[in-house]
Amino acid sequence: MANAKMKPKFKAVTPKLKLFRANDPQLSVFMWGINYTITGLEHVKVPVMLMPDDFKAFSKVKVDNHMFNKDIMPSHYKVKEYCPLVFRNLRERFDIDDHDYMNSLTNKQPVEIDSPGRSGARMFMSHDKKYFIKSLVTEEVEQMHHILKQYHQYIVEVHAHTLLCLFTFMLHYYVYIVEVHAHTLLPHYLGMYRITVNDVEHYLIIMRNVFSPRLTIHKKYDLKGSTVDRHASDKEKSKDLPTYKDNDFIRDEAVLFLGKDTKDKLMTTITKDAEFLASLHLMDYSLIVGIHDCDKAEMESAEMVQRAKEGEEDSNEEENGYDDDQNGMGGVPTPPDSPQLIQAPFNGDIDNTIERFAMKCSDDCPRREIYFLAMIDILTKYGVKKRTAQAAKTMKHGANAEISTVKPEQYARRFLDFVSKCIE
Repeated sequence: MANAKMKPKFKAVTPKLKLFRANDPQLSVFMWGINYTITGLEHVKVPVMLMPDDFKAFSKVKVDNHMFNKDIMPSHYKVKEYCPLVFRNLRERFDIDDHDYMNSLTNKQPVEIDSPGRSGARMFMSHDKKYFIKSLVTEEVEQMHHILKQYHQYIVEVHAHTLLCLFTFMLHYYVYIVEVHAHTLLPHYLGMYRITVNDVEHYLIIMRNVFSPRLTIHKKYDLKGSTVDRHASDKEKSKDLPTYKDNDFIRDEAVLFLGKDTKDKLMTTITKDAEFLASLHLMDYSLIVGIHDCDKAEMESAEMVQRAKEGEEDSNEEENGYDDDQNGMGGVPTPPDSPQLIQAPFNGDIDNTIERFAMKCSDDCPRREIYFLAMIDILTKYGVKKRTAQAAKTMKHGANAEISTVKPEQYARRFLDFVSKCIE
């Protein structure tokens, strides 16, 4: 009895360290939600056509892990996917396989990137650089619901036109708009979700990355056709890849060399897109321009190869204890440890499967360049807030000032005029 009383008692202590699948609980739940929703869609039949109720539908799951799995996921969270069948249909239109989509967003943690805008939205990129994840405010979520039916119809019409062009090509060997692979420069919306962690709601939308996962962007512009307060700040310029604006584009005397035929086809596409946005009373969108300098990329690739070889030689000397000029232990140099980090020289071919917004420069271009063009931030409605902002800016800068906040029709005309002047 005495020995039993003297036996120490041990009490289990719950570890204080909380670990999630990602560094951020929000991202952990997001990755879990993508896996859950895509897997659930596998058991839903593809409808012959979408019905009006599909644009109001949603799937929602609530998880309460009471004292369970706390080292991996939060104890309480919710995931809501908006219009699952509609976005699945859009992914099909954009030639995106659901399993590839899921793997890109869940195999590794998305990386947060700096947002050049003033909205304060958080932006992430998938580990393979195929997709963007952007946070939304409630007004943008409402606007997305408001335009989703028209947006889907517009994409369906563009897709049908694309198939007709391919059919024409097969029958008559006639190439139609080969340079403009997307046939629309509007964002490729692929999914919209609400993530709730610790009773805090986060709205996220997923889009295809405008730029290429394999080609480096050397210069980037955000163009609206406005000249008031449209220049990159000193803080923005200090970044590795700053986003320049309209006044910077004019100051740099930049030109997009596409040639007359490609320019005409591109302007036809942009005009249709801008008219579509104006019909929905949307404005304040931008043309994002990314420039890949092929010659500069080849120089960077050669420098990386050289540095890798020098590092390999130094490593061999340290390990084997001999110089390259001596016949030591017969060691043979091995390839660099991370060859995937070395960008292969561009051979002039664009991969249509991942570079939907890419276009080659014309033969008149003084440099070998690849341009990436797309319209972004299209969810701003010309409502009471924008009307008030327009009145305030007009009083401040004058009636003739090229302010960014104007009526949708006027915004579209000015935007198209500016873009046309940027292209030769």
